Amino acid sequence: MPEGHSVHRIARQFDRNFVGRTMSASSPQGRFAEGAAVLDGRTAVGVKAVGKQMFLEAEGDLWLRVHLGLYGAWDFAGEILLDPTIASANGRMGQTNQRGTDLDAAILDDAGENSLASIGAPRRTRVHVRMSEQTKGLADEGAEWPPPVVGQVRLRLMTDITAADLRGPTACELQTPDEMLATVAKLGPDPLVGDPAENEERFVRAVRRRGVPIALLLMDQSVVSGIGNVYRAEMLYRARLNPHTPGKHVPEEIVRELWRDWARLLPIGVETGQMMTMDDLSPQDYRAAMASRDDRHWVYHRAGLPCRTCGTEIVLEELGARKLYWCPRCQA
Repeated sequence: MPEGHSVHRIARQFDRNFVGRTMSASSPQGRFAEGAAVLDGRTAVGVKAVGKQMFLEAEGDLWLRVHLGLYGAWDFAGEILLDPTIASANGRMGQTNQRGTDLDAAILDDAGENSLASIGAPRRTRVHVRMSEQTKGLADEGAEWPPPVVGQVRLRLMTDITAADLRGPTACELQTPDEMLATVAKLGPDPLVGDPAENEERFVRAVRRRGVPIALLLMDQSVVSGIGNVYRAEMLYRARLNPHTPGKHVPEEIVRELWRDWARLLPIGVETGQMMTMDDLSPQDYRAAMASRDDRHWVYHRAGLPCRTCGTEIVLEELGARKLYWCPRCQA
């Protein structure tokens, strides 16, 4: 499932490529035909992400709410702001990009360099996304425009130079301003939205009053927004916290450190496009980590492998119908 950093990156693409422009809207699949007809011809006014949900504002006090869920993703084509991670994913944004970012194969920056500094500094590049296995990739300026519809596209939004296709979302609906605010009010704090101090206090209160295991609380979007399976496992390891500890038994200072760690990790994910959870890597190790999940995480997806710190075998168990990875020694 896409985690919070992906949705913030998608919102950033809409802000830079759609806001202030008139959109055409259609539902090639037909399942959002009525909503698309209402959106069609309106100007995009603003966009924001809260956790795993995106809200696109259109003129006339209308909001499009999209929750990608397990299978949803946006495919961008046309003139878009491109960074190495988007290039490595062939324009697709949303589904957890565990394939990695090959920095050595990334597009050169304005200085003609392919460096770590180019991450988070998107440049305007014309790309087209081909979704079939035979032709997928970044095409040249002569590619067909608008791009052909491929697969089950719930919603296509277009300007004269940019297209965004939405596939497989859990939710895609139009809301009034009051409905949008009510939806946001049900979500836990997001480090990139609202007052930082107030967000931290909300998180501490929500965790400390519950007897639910901390591993479940971190995945509860009413407690904290944006954390999914990867960030959950990595944050608990970084805090050396047993995932089964009831929230109300976690010392307040550790709860606060969990929040502050999330506030550190989320912006890194937004800028790099990868869930980078290992610190102080050498430039060579950083490139390897960006390219491969095997070099990027402490415990996630490492079941049966030795802990990077103590050598104990990483445990995999199911908790709340999701896979949980942790080290029984470091997180005793």
